[in-house]
Amino acid sequence: MPGLFITFEGGEGAGKSTQVALLEAHLRAGGRDVVRTREPGGTPGAEALRDFLLFGGHDLSLRAEILAHFAARCDHVDRLIRPALARGAVVICDRFADSTMAYQGYGIGQGDPATIGLIDALTAQVGLVPDLTLVLALDRARARQRLDARGGRSDRYEAADEAFHARVAEGFETIARTHAGRCVHLSADQPAEAIARDVAQRVDARLTGPA
Repeated sequence: MPGLFITFEGGEGAGKSTQVALLEAHLRAGGRDVVRTREPGGTPGAEALRDFLLFGGHDLSLRAEILAHFAARCDHVDRLIRPALARGAVVICDRFADSTMAYQGYGIGQGDPATIGLIDALTAQVGLVPDLTLVLALDRARARQRLDARGGRSDRYEAADEAFHARVAEGFETIARTHAGRCVHLSADQPAEAIARDVAQRVDARLTGPA
């Protein structure tokens, strides 16, 4: 049985982690081998880079920041994701290359063509495209309410200004339109259970459909 690579994308507070957990439970209940992971992170080396990128307190140049994200991604893909897919597992990842495009390409880089081109070129070098990407969209005011209720330590992206988050949201919308064949744009402003049912139906259709 072939593996399936599923990613969840969206801005801060959109509920990606909740949906990842609900989909994992749904698939495990159906007897599937499931690997749940995240980016940046997923392997010991990539998790160390995650801590540096999100909480390290160092201001890298944009190009260096992008390369650090892709260094983590390559280790993640080589050591965890590809082996899991090769054995037929369903890999569910909380963020992947689309987040780098949205946050670094559109958020920080403000859509600069050279930055977009660099991210596209590095994504091609990774050589792995998700089979299905669920893009969760949520109004920024509602997202802030969720983040405030959640509490905990804010990372450097969560703490960025509202203009940055608006550009990130526009970036995700652009990505979803550009890659409509694999991306599904979903409103996150509805009960988590309703979103989970929709997601489960879409994933089940991919698993049972023609190869």
